[in-house]
Amino acid sequence: MQRGSDRLSVHRDDEMKHELQGLLRSGHPTRTEEWHDPEPFADDDPEVAHGPVTPGRDPSSLEAVRLELARTLARGDFPAGPRELMRALDRRHAPDALVEALERLPRKDRYHSVQELAEALTRVRETERA
Repeated sequence: MQRGSDRLSVHRDDEMKHELQGLLRSGHPTRTEEWHDPEPFADDDPEVAHGPVTPGRDPSSLEAVRLELARTLARGDFPAGPRELMRALDRRHAPDALVEALERLPRKDRYHSVQELAEALTRVRETERA
């Protein structure tokens, strides 16, 4: 039972449902006028997807490496050596920098968690800088 206290009329509701139907089905904007679409990210926009942008936060920090690894690897990928982890990262289309960093790890080592792997990667980066 409809009370009649809607902000919009029944006809406007149907019109709005029809307008949104393409977006809901396809998952991307379907408008032909470009000015209707939201503005895409620029290349020089700061990276805010990982939290607030702070001066001490660089991509080589332990937290950033661990976050990137956790996005790509699952619990079932561990325990594993660098080669198996490189294959898992490659299958899941991980960033090339992450796969290349794994190449520098000792082949005989085995890692049991994302934390262990992130610590090893940051240790290797720190020794390369020194």
